[in-house]
Amino acid sequence: MPNSQPSSARPAHHGLLAAIERSGYYPALVAEAVEDAVGSEAVLGHLVHQETTFDADEVRRHVTVLAVTPTRLIAGHTDEYGSDDPMAPVPPGSPESASGAKAYATTSTETVPLHRISSVVVSRVVEDPANHKPGTPPREVVLTIGWGVVSRLDLEPANCGDPHCDADHGYTGTATADDVMIRVSAEADGADAVSETLAFARALTDVVTAAGGARTGR
Repeated sequence: MPNSQPSSARPAHHGLLAAIERSGYYPALVAEAVEDAVGSEAVLGHLVHQETTFDADEVRRHVTVLAVTPTRLIAGHTDEYGSDDPMAPVPPGSPESASGAKAYATTSTETVPLHRISSVVVSRVVEDPANHKPGTPPREVVLTIGWGVVSRLDLEPANCGDPHCDADHGYTGTATADDVMIRVSAEADGADAVSETLAFARALTDVVTAAGGARTGR
């Protein structure tokens, strides 16, 4: 488990940095990158999500940090690689990899102006929907944020509506903005993670709505 500590925090960012620290995933590295991207702005909402995947004999960890300010959404991503990982920034067998380094990490941040955000989609999975009561937390939440850089294209064969027609009408489909997707479940991530994801979605929606109203003079 990485044991480095984040650097001193700016007062307005204490909640964000505390969440990064709790994740236990290279907190000093992640915090430094996110802090640089946030700058002097206040953080109005944040979400830290760690994901572990298994690839053959490799265990890969990835952390996503989302922070919303009065003017921007900051999306940070950090990945780690073993020294013998072919996807590592320093290839196995190179002089750098032979120097004794045991792991590598890459971290990146993207800054998105609020007016660029085109969609905030929240999908909920609930048990026993017929007896659902307001305020009952969902079993699973998927948060998808789009700003037009990455899109998912779903295609299917087109038809003319004639059931007897066998002509080739090409394809039809829909393009969905899919720049960031966070999936959390109470079973795998805990009830707090579900609540935190919903809270961030509400904060982001409020800020994006307010920014849109200010832009149009309403």
